[in-house]
Amino acid sequence: MTSFDPVTSDETFDSRAVIDKWIGVWDRLGTFAVDRLTGDGDQGERRYVVSMFSYPSGDLHMGHAEVYSISDAMARYARMRGFDTLFPVGWDSFGLPAENAAFKRGMDPRDWTYANIETQADSFRRLGVSFDWRTRLHTSDPEYYRWNQWLFLRLFERGLAYRADATVNWCPNDQTVLANEQVIAGRCERCGAHVVKRALTQWFFKITDYAQRLLDDMAQLEDGWPSEILTMQRNWIGRSEGAYIDFAISERDEPVRVFTTRPDTLFGATFFVVAFDAPLAAELCAPDRKEEFDAYVRQASAATDIERLATDRTKTGVFLGRYAINPASGERIPVYASDYVLATYGTGAVMAVPAHDQRDLDFARALGIPVRTVVDTGGEDPERTGIATDGAGVLVASGRFTGQPNTEAGAAIVADLAERGIGEHAVTYRLRDWLLSRQRYWGTPIPIIHCGDCGQVPVPDDQLPVRLPDSGYELRPSSGRSPLASAEEWVAVPCPRCGGPARRDTDTMDTFVDSSWYFLRYPNPNFTGGPFDPAGIARWLPIDEYIGGKEHATGHLLYARFLTKALHDMGLLPFTEPMTRLTNQGQVLMDGKAMSKSLGNLVDLQDQIRQFGPDAVRVTMIFAGPPEDDVDWADVSPQGAVKWLARVWRLACDIGSAAGASAPAQASAAVRRGVHEVIAKTTELMEGKRLNVAIAQLMQLTNLLRKAVDTGPGPADPVVREGVEALVRMMSCFAPFTAEEAWERLGHAPSVSDADWPTADPALLERDTTTCIVQLDGKLRDRLQVPTDIGETALQELALASEPLVNALAGRAVAKVIVRAPKLVNIVTKR
Repeated sequence: MTSFDPVTSDETFDSRAVIDKWIGVWDRLGTFAVDRLTGDGDQGERRYVVSMFSYPSGDLHMGHAEVYSISDAMARYARMRGFDTLFPVGWDSFGLPAENAAFKRGMDPRDWTYANIETQADSFRRLGVSFDWRTRLHTSDPEYYRWNQWLFLRLFERGLAYRADATVNWCPNDQTVLANEQVIAGRCERCGAHVVKRALTQWFFKITDYAQRLLDDMAQLEDGWPSEILTMQRNWIGRSEGAYIDFAISERDEPVRVFTTRPDTLFGATFFVVAFDAPLAAELCAPDRKEEFDAYVRQASAATDIERLATDRTKTGVFLGRYAINPASGERIPVYASDYVLATYGTGAVMAVPAHDQRDLDFARALGIPVRTVVDTGGEDPERTGIATDGAGVLVASGRFTGQPNTEAGAAIVADLAERGIGEHAVTYRLRDWLLSRQRYWGTPIPIIHCGDCGQVPVPDDQLPVRLPDSGYELRPSSGRSPLASAEEWVAVPCPRCGGPARRDTDTMDTFVDSSWYFLRYPNPNFTGGPFDPAGIARWLPIDEYIGGKEHATGHLLYARFLTKALHDMGLLPFTEPMTRLTNQGQVLMDGKAMSKSLGNLVDLQDQIRQFGPDAVRVTMIFAGPPEDDVDWADVSPQGAVKWLARVWRLACDIGSAAGASAPAQASAAVRRGVHEVIAKTTELMEGKRLNVAIAQLMQLTNLLRKAVDTGPGPADPVVREGVEALVRMMSCFAPFTAEEAWERLGHAPSVSDADWPTADPALLERDTTTCIVQLDGKLRDRLQVPTDIGETALQELALASEPLVNALAGRAVAKVIVRAPKLVNIVTKR
């Protein structure tokens, strides 16, 4: 027990003054270190809580403060509930931003990266994040990227890593290739430059082999992942069921195969379209049309893929001087090149049925091509209305299939084509293979050696890691080639097979490779027998709580799922999904816009911590709304959190210094009931990750206890002490420094994190209840079960926290709240 002098009336609490004190205590006691990271023995139920790891582009920013405040609250809660909790820390430390920053400063990327890592590590500590620092890893360490290379080679052996010529997204500013997922509205997600197409030989992971499994295994995630993320992944994978159909082309020996989801409309195909930037378009172009085709290519190349697919965009194209043969009718139909078809869709060619596809119809009307209705849906003639019909109906003008329902005729037409050897049923996916090679220096070297005699030769495992050269390279070569290609002494090596002269591959891996498996290594980051320790996998994986931004839905999260399945198929993992539950945090905005240097609206996290203290910043972030909502820093103020934290601290001081006294039993019973009701509600809210409402409950409990101290039963009453101790334990998830100080003031040895989460007494929760109607502008929005003796203030707080009400309110301003306890709350909005 620690004793303190009584608090004077003018003494205040400043969490900034105790940061170093508690960091030292936590380090000395190993407060957040799991007893056993791996191994056998009697181990309790576990919780593996992981935040998407940080990129060290500078110090932590406001977005970091949000995601790590949320994840730290979850980790601390799990510990106090008695779970063995692993909460690791690492850095996604390879990548283009560090390389660009180093280039601008004339530095080695290593120096820039590791200096930022140390800065962020110190900031994590000062923010009070309860990492187990023994798990620390950096993806730019050779000890880590050695296993990147090892995993690449295992995929290469199975045909899941391959090199091929491809038209790729090229960022002319960053001088590197981008994956489709890294191109946002036609621009580089890193620098914002317009992306262009370029033909290069690149390395790919064959993620398309897992397209259907990625879809099917979402059944494992339905209860733990946000439905929005699963929908985004389904749309990105883009499964389509239909048919492959072969079209003969005039003056070409081989037919062109197209994919269509509407084989029932084959008789209505009146023209054929090839993506202007597909190799097939140049191949099919007749000599006398080449000049016009080349001019069209120059014109169309300026548009992005998103612009090309826009439904309201004027359709353009050029006749290639060739004809295709409709395999159903035998009719010759003209072949066009256009920008409304993408080279990456199917074969880059489509059969165009203008009566039943709006984009085809817009193109046909623009170029005067005939429109033929072949499915009678009961609607008006598309040629006259300009609106394509795509519903169910009966086939017309479709040969022997006329009169059949189109839902049945499609299969019959495909069967006929298959019998003739010119078509078949097919399933395709929008998903494309993962393009992973980058023409940059600061990344994992690809462990392949190119030999004139032996071809592509894997670097032997005992020669891994292939380390980045420390010197002899140009960080930004003027030729646009990879920086590693300029390191001649590093590039020229003997072939591992024949011993003849050979050359290393000079591309590096995209950082998405690093982040697709890092969470597997956390339990034992120093393991040398493989990329991850099997004992650590058995103990901690899959992840119980994964926290990060939804912008990673079709990049990192999809890649991590793919690699997990591939590793499972190799017998290296016992599960097929890496994360059981996923929480997405929103953005931190300023005046409605994302914070950025260019907008001049950055808020410096360290300035906020210096001004208000880390606890106030954390509480403000979480209290601003549900984890998935955006936080506009212009609309919140840490000052309110500062005041609440000071009130809790003063409560602890009052209780800690109070002498023994008696109090009326009735008053004590009412306080105890109130305390246990808050414990029960807060526990339920924490389980549901409704962290902002949990803080609201703790603030309500603070009011209850303050009143109990000031007006009875008084600070010395055991019930009041029980309540304050419960309050301090629960608030430690959100405000650890304040909670530690308050716990010490209450006479307990550190750390409050070692205390159990309080448990509500079920007997105290049994109360007469009634149904309260919650209305918004007179319209029913929710029904709440509330105690019959609930007060107006408490009822109003419950109503305003109702999720259906909050969703219906949608940010509208509240004019007044009408409370008729316990039966009605009506919220009236401003008109």
